[in-house]
Amino acid sequence: MASRRTFAFVFSVLLCSGAALLNAAETSPTALLVLAKTDQTMFIVDPATQTIVGRVPAGPDPHEVIASADGKFAYISNYGGGSYNTITVVDLVNQKTLPVIDLGALRGPHGLTFVGGKLWFTAEGAKVIGSYDPATKTIDWVLGTGQERTHMIYVFPDMNRMITSNVSSATMTVIEKANGPGRGFGPGPGGPPPPPPGPGMPSGPGGPMGPPRTNWTETVIPVGNGSEGFDVSPDGKEIWVANAQDGTISIIELANKKVVQTLDANVRGANRLKFTPDGKLVFVSTLGGPDLVVIDAATRKDVKRVKIGRGAAGILIQPDGLRAYVACTPDDYVAVIDVKALEMTGKIPVGKQPDGLAWALRK
Repeated sequence: MASRRTFAFVFSVLLCSGAALLNAAETSPTALLVLAKTDQTMFIVDPATQTIVGRVPAGPDPHEVIASADGKFAYISNYGGGSYNTITVVDLVNQKTLPVIDLGALRGPHGLTFVGGKLWFTAEGAKVIGSYDPATKTIDWVLGTGQERTHMIYVFPDMNRMITSNVSSATMTVIEKANGPGRGFGPGPGGPPPPPPGPGMPSGPGGPMGPPRTNWTETVIPVGNGSEGFDVSPDGKEIWVANAQDGTISIIELANKKVVQTLDANVRGANRLKFTPDGKLVFVSTLGGPDLVVIDAATRKDVKRVKIGRGAAGILIQPDGLRAYVACTPDDYVAVIDVKALEMTGKIPVGKQPDGLAWALRK
């Protein structure tokens, strides 16, 4: 009799577990990812229904999130005010965390982007940017900026140019690739020829020490105080930078790497700045006020100030440009914005203090 009861109990548990698995919401092929800092959770949202379909631990003090190009993985920076040194990895298909990326001495990871099959990140505490190769599970490149609070990063598709914002230095850095001479000996003007290669000194097309190495040039551009949120115009010609302390927006002409205009935009507390995909509008969120600021990129004038809550941080615009999502940090929801009408059309309740947002498109 006891064995029959035991069998019945086990069968019941298995049946319930199976039903729970069958009824569990799956990550949709297109997903909105939302970080809730206080809850240390990443929420997975179906943008079609604007409903939460999954929750995954995001690690300590999660700030920014980005999805891999195939939409199968998410990467979350664990910031800790510049003291932590991990990036949390999430399997979006199975909605579970994977082993973290340990950055070692590179502390304070924050800004993230995924370009060319690699994860690019900033590390404020170490004043560097770097790249992580998921295929080899290694940090394969690091470059120092020498700037205070290198916070956000933008990498061009060809990976030959990068942009960072440096909050406490009130600067932007434009980083560009350039080939330099090979390592080792090289004849200077009027100098003697290099010695012939010896043991341990391989010859090659670039000289006695092999082919030319890759050099990186860094141009530091002064902007306003509290330079944090920024974006590159879709045509690649301008960088717009929101200066949180000054309430201004610096516009940089990328070809000349110079500030060509500073807008008195009244965006004190500005957190993020994003272009619409067509390049016509610029959205600016601010933790210092209730409005999402919308600026006409051509005229440099305010189009509208949309009331969305008590303050906002992360901004994400759908690739088709129809809707924007804004993390209303003090109000614990994500505001949904109709980009054509410039109206808030909905709220997605998430955990406490939403911040970083990302778009995942599974391929």
